[in-house]
Amino acid sequence: MIHFRELANEYKTPLYVYDFDYMSAQYEALKEAFKGRKSILAYAVKANSNLSVVKHFAGLGSGADCVSIGEVRRALLAGIAPYKIIFSGVGKSDDEIREAIESDILYINVESEAELLRVELIAKGLGAISRISIRVNPNIDPKTHPYISTGLHDNKFGVDIQSAKRMYILAKNSEYLDPVGIHFHIGSQLTELDPIREAAEIVADMVRSLQAIDIELKFFDIGGGLGVVYNDETTIAPYDYAQAILGTLKGLDLTVICEPGRFLTANAGYFLTKVLYEKQNGEKKFVVVDGAMNDLLRPSLYNAYHKIEALTSKESEPRAVDVVGPVCESGDFLAKNIMLPELEHNDLLVVHSAGAYGFGMGSNYNTRGRSAEVALENGKARLIRRRESFEDLIALEKDLL
Repeated sequence: MIHFRELANEYKTPLYVYDFDYMSAQYEALKEAFKGRKSILAYAVKANSNLSVVKHFAGLGSGADCVSIGEVRRALLAGIAPYKIIFSGVGKSDDEIREAIESDILYINVESEAELLRVELIAKGLGAISRISIRVNPNIDPKTHPYISTGLHDNKFGVDIQSAKRMYILAKNSEYLDPVGIHFHIGSQLTELDPIREAAEIVADMVRSLQAIDIELKFFDIGGGLGVVYNDETTIAPYDYAQAILGTLKGLDLTVICEPGRFLTANAGYFLTKVLYEKQNGEKKFVVVDGAMNDLLRPSLYNAYHKIEALTSKESEPRAVDVVGPVCESGDFLAKNIMLPELEHNDLLVVHSAGAYGFGMGSNYNTRGRSAEVALENGKARLIRRRESFEDLIALEKDLL
């Protein structure tokens, strides 16, 4: 049992709390599901990039899926081996590509022919050979929120099958490129198995067609996106997920790379915020709290649902309220039209499933310092990021006045 009131009193609010034991259990369940084949779980650092979180997964044997050179640096700093680090993302700068090659990571995941040519040119300038993978767009509808769909032709990610084949031939014939992998990722928060299986079949067939022209790949990168329960979703069991993927790889000697993020951290995280007061505007009731959209953006950005639990000593009938924060935007809310009891100053709200895409998407809008982060492990709490002060916020500006 997590003692939220004690944590809120000791570390103040707004506050992120992460259950590291839960993260370990999720990691081991997914690793177990893929045990029948060579595999690497590469934690998607963007889900929660706190160094202590990344270090925790490093200690479990995880690799890292990174989408900026900053994330690559975080992974290395946290102890993840270079040969388990993948650098993905649509818009890599020359400096980022150069540093990735010099860091000798597992491979750069290439998203376009233009990017492939940049990687080749930079590798040539370094006198190096860059290992690459190509992100293939299988054009499969993932049946998820359009903002987190990534595998359709109208998404910015990846290339179509024919373009990918041309790129593999170019890479095969280059002195400075080594095509070692293939990658696909059709979206995030996936709760249906058929689109995943269908995408894997398309990409596995492409691997076979590349073998026919003497292009032998080593890594089959299935991306991430395995969904979790926020409300009442029916999710995919890790074993079923793995079997759907592995069933498409008959006859292929490939190491499977999986890039879980949300699956490992979302339901390990809680966002704690205190009630400031209640407010009535006509028929509308608001609960005003000290947490805001700069702390947890998902509700404002995606209209995402997070279960909110009220910790109050007062007993009353629940009524429909909006939970809103202090940021000066109409879109600043953590929930709309949810049922909560009557609340008083300093009552505590626990926002569940906040361990992924929570703190990492935060900002300092309205000159608000970002919250502290706390880890729970083996029954003990420890601070893993201190609360930002006003001095932190102006540190890069005040000497330039």
